[in-house]
Amino acid sequence: MTDHEYDVVVIGGGPAGENAAGYAVQAGLSTALVEDELIGGECSYWACIPSKALLRTPQAVADARRLPGVTADFDPGAVLERRTSFVSNWDDSGQVDWAEGAGVSVLRGRGRLTGERTVQVTGADDAPVTVTARRAVVLATGSVPLTPPVPGIDSVSVWGSREATSAKEIPRRLGVLGGGVVGCEMALAFARLGSAVTLIHRGPRVLPRAEPVASERVADGLRGAGVDVRLDTGLDAVEPVDGDGAARLTLGGGTIEVDRLLVATGRRPGTDGLGLDSVGVTTTGRGAVPVDDTGLVEGGGDWLYAVGDVNGRTPMTHQGKYQARIAAHAIAARAAGRPLDTAPWGEDAATADHLAVPQVVFTDPEAAWVGRTAEAARAAGVAVRVVEMDIAVAGSGLTADGWSGRVVAVVDTDREVLVGVTFVGPGVAELLHAATIAVVGEVPLHRLWHAVPAFPTISEVWLRLLEAYRQE
Repeated sequence: MTDHEYDVVVIGGGPAGENAAGYAVQAGLSTALVEDELIGGECSYWACIPSKALLRTPQAVADARRLPGVTADFDPGAVLERRTSFVSNWDDSGQVDWAEGAGVSVLRGRGRLTGERTVQVTGADDAPVTVTARRAVVLATGSVPLTPPVPGIDSVSVWGSREATSAKEIPRRLGVLGGGVVGCEMALAFARLGSAVTLIHRGPRVLPRAEPVASERVADGLRGAGVDVRLDTGLDAVEPVDGDGAARLTLGGGTIEVDRLLVATGRRPGTDGLGLDSVGVTTTGRGAVPVDDTGLVEGGGDWLYAVGDVNGRTPMTHQGKYQARIAAHAIAARAAGRPLDTAPWGEDAATADHLAVPQVVFTDPEAAWVGRTAEAARAAGVAVRVVEMDIAVAGSGLTADGWSGRVVAVVDTDREVLVGVTFVGPGVAELLHAATIAVVGEVPLHRLWHAVPAFPTISEVWLRLLEAYRQE
């Protein structure tokens, strides 16, 4: 590489960085994408895509077995092979081809800020190259895993989410530390692939940010899949059993032995070594780069942006991509001297980050929610009424024998609009976008009454919710 100048330089080639670069090019801005690992990032190779590939085949078999007269099984080895195909055997050439085909210049190496609009890229040969941005630098460096300060945890070769989703073999005994999304999903995946799984969670319920009914049903589903779920239990100490990753875990007054320990206790923004001090930017206590709703970094002038996990707002792939679209549009508008629409729900404001974040946990049952929980809405001072009921309609009964689900709707009674909806049940992820539209669109309940659900589908639960709300 030689020194270069572009309109926009994006540091980090995960989904948020790819989106920022792609939309900037579409706006007519010359753009470089800097990445020192794989273009496509964590989501494509070690998180969203491979984890769902590990979960999908066992889930399809479990769903089939819920119908009378169906027998089904699967080959764990074939599941691993299918996972590997979805990550292209950890080869990013296809995504590099996409980027370059879209007009994005891919620069291999680690990027760091060295001054205003200036990025130093250090490649494999350790020869730094200076890249200058005429309009904007976008930080999209994602997040890195957190390891809790447990005595002895550094004495064994623990798994993080990367090692779990890229595993070549199924451990006979797996310990999972953490009851968040990664912990729950990977506990289910490996239990169904043949591991004896123990999930250890310090709190009283898994998925602590979800509605309580979702947490309870997911935990019950894990137990039904054979996972030993230990709540209100801390990991007190770790010691190696051999030199190959096996460990003895001290917890709850006793010990267990596992062949692998997966640490899924959260992540923090990946800001180490970014050179933020060179441009006077201060991170939060967790290392996040604070931004406004256009993605502009606070204290970073009119040229520095941050999208995705690195800004600490909503650490999910789809929200990072959403922020990237907003930021790229704002960069293009400022470059052209156009006014920005930063009002709530405006073209240049990531309003959904605050009010309408959708999330799916691909367990069995699935948990899917958007917006605020009842507790969060009340804490925000919203006058709410909660409608909670079983999902029991013709569509659910036809889907599987014994199908069971639950829905929680949080209504702002002053405006009579939904501010949060949670579903828990088999396959409920596909119900979520309708709820997201209702929350984002602030659709009045009297208008939703005219959104007629097709029969016989599980979406008929929308009619039942509205009937319940009217009758109370």
